[in-house]
Amino acid sequence: MESNGDEFTTRSLFQRIQAMSVAEKIDLAHKAGKDARTILIRDSNKLVQLAVVQSPKITESEILAIAANRQVSDEVLKEIGMSKEWLKNYQVRLALVNNPKTPLSIALAQIPYLNKRDLGLLAKNRNVPRPVVVAAEGRLREVKR
Repeated sequence: MESNGDEFTTRSLFQRIQAMSVAEKIDLAHKAGKDARTILIRDSNKLVQLAVVQSPKITESEILAIAANRQVSDEVLKEIGMSKEWLKNYQVRLALVNNPKTPLSIALAQIPYLNKRDLGLLAKNRNVPRPVVVAAEGRLREVKR
C-alpha cells in the first residue's frame, strides 16, 4: 500500500491528539498550526472547540469554515458572533445566520447587515429557525421600500 507523507503525518497527528487529555488539547489549540486546529475543532469537548476559536493563530478563513460548520457547539458560534473582529467579515456574518445551530440572538443580530440578495435567500432557507426567516422577510420588506 502506497501512501504519501502528508497523509501519514495527518493520521499520526490525529492519533496523537486523540491520546491527549482535555488540558493538553486546550494547550495545543493555542499553540498549534492549522492542521491541528482542524482536528481539534471536531473534538466533542466544547472547551477544546472554544480554545481553537480563541487561538491567537487562527485565521479568518478558519473562522469562516467554523461559522458554517453545523457540527460545532452553539457556544463556539456564540463566541464567533460576539467577536467584533470576526464580524467585520461579511461572509462570517452570513455563515452564522445560515447555520441552524447559531444561537437565535446572534443570528437575529446579523440580519440588519445582510444585503438584499442574501436576505432573499435567507427568507427561503428551510434549514434555519423560523424566527430568522421571519426577521429576514421583514428586513427584506424594509429594504425594498
